[in-house]
Amino acid sequence: MQFIPNGPDIPDELLQAHEEGKVVFFCGAGISYPAGLPGFGGLVQRIYTSLGATPSILEKEALKNYQFDAALDLLERRIPGQRYVLRKALADSLKPQLRRKGAIDTQQALLTLAKDRKDTLRLVTTNFDYIFESAAKKLKINPLNTYSAPMLPIPKKAKWDGLVYLHGKLPKSYDEASLNRLVITSGDFGLAYLTE
Repeated sequence: MQFIPNGPDIPDELLQAHEEGKVVFFCGAGISYPAGLPGFGGLVQRIYTSLGATPSILEKEALKNYQFDAALDLLERRIPGQRYVLRKALADSLKPQLRRKGAIDTQQALLTLAKDRKDTLRLVTTNFDYIFESAAKKLKINPLNTYSAPMLPIPKKAKWDGLVYLHGKLPKSYDEASLNRLVITSGDFGLAYLTE
């Protein structure tokens, strides 16, 4: 079934599974481009620029191979202030321009589409930003249940209704404990998803 002219042809089986609450929507950095936010590679570049850092030989190799998390892990180990300084640069690099035309349109569409017939939301994002909260406010979704790494919901139908920030969510205050919860380097990914 096509919902818009020249749009994708959505299989009936997928539509039925969605109605039954068996579909989870996943989204990444691309949905925040209209608000002026970068993809992961662009974010890493912004962090280097913010810190006034030049990639080392090993970091250049990681960047060349699109291993952005590994480059950030190497950078974090060599800069003064390490974890906190890197995460503060990350937070400072993610200031969405919500007044831009279309800045929250995709988030609004996803908040609507990701609900099943029982009004249960199952949406996962790898983004750290708060654009979904702005979109929910505009749609008058109150409350918007959110879960943030490392405290993820039990992935069962009856237990999960909301938006999951898979790698964490930018904290309201940039204190060290809050920023430490963000999953951004290869070391963080290993610790968060393999060890813990």
